[in-house]
Amino acid sequence: MSVFLDHAATSPLRPEALEAFVEASRIVGNASSLHRSGQRARAALEEAREELAAAVGAHPSEVILTSGGSEADTIAVLGGWAARRDAGLPRCLVSAVEHPAVADAVARGAEVLPVDGDGLVDLDRAATLVDASVGLVSVQWVNNETGVVQPLAAVRSLARDTWLHSDAVQALGHVPVDFAASGLDLMSLSAHKVGGPVGIGALLARRETTPAAVGLGGGQERGVRSGTSPVALAAAFARAASLAVDELATEAGRLVDLRDRIVALVVGLGARLNSREGGAPHIVNATFDGVRADDVLFLLDQLGVYASVGSACRAGVHQPSEVLLAMGRSLEDATSSLRFSLGHTSTGADVEALEVALPQALDRARGAFGRGA
Repeated sequence: MSVFLDHAATSPLRPEALEAFVEASRIVGNASSLHRSGQRARAALEEAREELAAAVGAHPSEVILTSGGSEADTIAVLGGWAARRDAGLPRCLVSAVEHPAVADAVARGAEVLPVDGDGLVDLDRAATLVDASVGLVSVQWVNNETGVVQPLAAVRSLARDTWLHSDAVQALGHVPVDFAASGLDLMSLSAHKVGGPVGIGALLARRETTPAAVGLGGGQERGVRSGTSPVALAAAFARAASLAVDELATEAGRLVDLRDRIVALVVGLGARLNSREGGAPHIVNATFDGVRADDVLFLLDQLGVYASVGSACRAGVHQPSEVLLAMGRSLEDATSSLRFSLGHTSTGADVEALEVALPQALDRARGAFGRGA
């Protein structure tokens, strides 16, 4: 039996989402076509858009469907930045602990908002960087490696006159998300982190906020993201998001209990936590001295436990965690850290299996691969 503790990378498809996908897949027609079959597809698409909007506190017209969270981030940051440059506001600021889809904007000239040792945006430093020339600020809602929840309300107060974007991929289904109340102008979501299918996400954009298109095509999705509308994927995404939000009140408490057991385990084994108390309920990140995280991950895999060394969004190539380095951790720390992440299928039995497997994996890693060997 395998134990899946990598929900932050992807979460198993919910049966209800699969059912919605299959049902919508039976509709034959392109949602952009004018004939009756096309209009049936259009109706199903708009019903999914309405369901998703209701789940996240948005108006349906604010939901721009994308291929996933990375594309939503790209449109928000590159498209938003381009639109603001055209308005005479040339600067873009992104936090130092962003997902690569946002962080890689630094290579294109975006500036970095530093963070403290807990991974929280340094608000004092941010106040010195945000001025009237800044057109876009991007700060992740929940960090995908550590589960740290950023103080978005405080960031909003510093950046009153600019567009504020947040990657909320890890927030949806784990902390309350309400786009209308958030103060955000742009927000990114992904289906497969909440039990929806891979291949679809959404960018929420206020009706008065229109990023520049970063691709060419037929002008779908408010002209921002062209392409044939993925009706079945949208239906499955909406259903998964609705369920995740409906279950949040009870699910968050259940995951906190499981998370706290993992925290007690890793601390008892001598690890140092990189996750912060009060963070999202589904992520534990810890540094294990004297081992390489890759070695421990391999040994856990052999014992049927699937965890992670951090973000799964670098095409399967493990590099030292840039998030941990930005938090002031050493290079050695950044290569000795593991992430355990929970989701809707996680159980107490999964944690019990980890309680057995992790001490074994650490002992073997230190004996066979240890840095002192």
